[in-house]
Amino acid sequence: MENPPAAAGSAVTLILYMLALLGIGVWAARRAGASEDDFLLGGRSLGPVVAGLAYAASTSSAWVLLGFTGFVAGVGVSALWMVPGILAGYAAVWFGLGPWLNRVSREEGHLTALDVIAAGARGPMATAIKVVAALMILFCFSFYIAAQFQGAGTALADVFGMSATTAVIVGAAVILAYTFLGGFWAVSVTDTLQGLSIAAIATILPFAVFGAAGGFEGIADGLAKEASTMSAPFGEYAGWSAFGFVLGLSAIGFGALGQPHLLTWIMAARDRKARVQGGLVAISWGALVYAGMSVVALSARAMAEPGSALGESIVFDAAQTLLPGLLPALVYAAILSAIMSTVDSQLLVASAAASRDMGLAKAAPGKEVMITRAVIAALCVGAVLLTLYLPATIFGRVLFAWTALGAAFGPIVVARAVGREPAPPFILAAMITGFSLAVYFNQFADAGPGAWKERILPWLVALVIVFGASRRRDARKEALA
Repeated sequence: MENPPAAAGSAVTLILYMLALLGIGVWAARRAGASEDDFLLGGRSLGPVVAGLAYAASTSSAWVLLGFTGFVAGVGVSALWMVPGILAGYAAVWFGLGPWLNRVSREEGHLTALDVIAAGARGPMATAIKVVAALMILFCFSFYIAAQFQGAGTALADVFGMSATTAVIVGAAVILAYTFLGGFWAVSVTDTLQGLSIAAIATILPFAVFGAAGGFEGIADGLAKEASTMSAPFGEYAGWSAFGFVLGLSAIGFGALGQPHLLTWIMAARDRKARVQGGLVAISWGALVYAGMSVVALSARAMAEPGSALGESIVFDAAQTLLPGLLPALVYAAILSAIMSTVDSQLLVASAAASRDMGLAKAAPGKEVMITRAVIAALCVGAVLLTLYLPATIFGRVLFAWTALGAAFGPIVVARAVGREPAPPFILAAMITGFSLAVYFNQFADAGPGAWKERILPWLVALVIVFGASRRRDARKEALA
């Protein structure tokens, strides 16, 4: 626990930070407008820095600063195989799907990723696709958001000395306030600020921990004292098992192709130039942050007692031990940034799924934004209850939700992006199959080294269903946006 002066400084820093977020929410409320296009996509006018940083921050959550760091410290060097896959996923979304997604969402007036997925379906089938997809989003996001609230509660409780319950409620209230007020504009601007703060911590903290561990030589010596698997490139695996392990970890990144809350950033970019530059910003951010947190994890592992368990609090511990002055408080703020940057966009997308895609907004024409805000509040309350009564690790919960949504929606989005028009009944079949297989391998079957079956097989089966029942779009060659 911090000493009183440090704790007081952390408290002041976090209070100022949260007030800044609320101020942004109030400002953004003036720009949010009364239309759904303004509230859900910011009027499709995001520039490259905002779009790129907000996207990158939304992918990280407590995942990179807490979950990823704890995983690397527990598994060793072999865990780093997921990083190339994650960066490749960024590139595939921005430069593979991006040209088509940005253009078609404008031309056809799509406001959500589910509008894109259900395009071409009519009548009861369109309703069935959107309702099933919305239920999947609400199911996964409720647990995903609960995991983030759990991380926020841990950080706030540590700084302010409050109970975990109070800390979770306070953190959730701040996120709810600025998302409720400003919609997508508030989410975009705050996520940009949060992305910058995360990048700053991922630059400062690794230097301190790397030096404390004795540099490359010290890290190598420390890892050598552990089990040989800690420094082995494939961990405990060899041969085909090693191949499966690498494949499973690398495939994590391609879950991004089916994440509704990430695809909206591509839809909101103002033009082709903003999209291309935004993609470069996002990939550069990802390379910096994942490299920095990998250094923190391996350095902490090298300095720990051989065989000791390192959890998801490595960043907290390193900041308190090694950083001077108010810098530990900035680390707490960065962790809260990571959490908030994912939760706010997920709340917005999940509320859109419930209000628009499940048809709740149709019950009160002209009050669509008000209904969306009401759904945001309800989801936030539900996630707080899940946080308090069904706690779980950040790493495992986030990874499951990421994989299940990716398998449900990714194959359909990819098929459309390469010019295929899936038959509506098979869109529904592919969603249900991909999602169900991901749940099956996560809960009921051996997913293999690196959980490669969970990452790959649901995707492949859903992709076969979509491509097997699709036709190529007509003649006219579609220009890139």
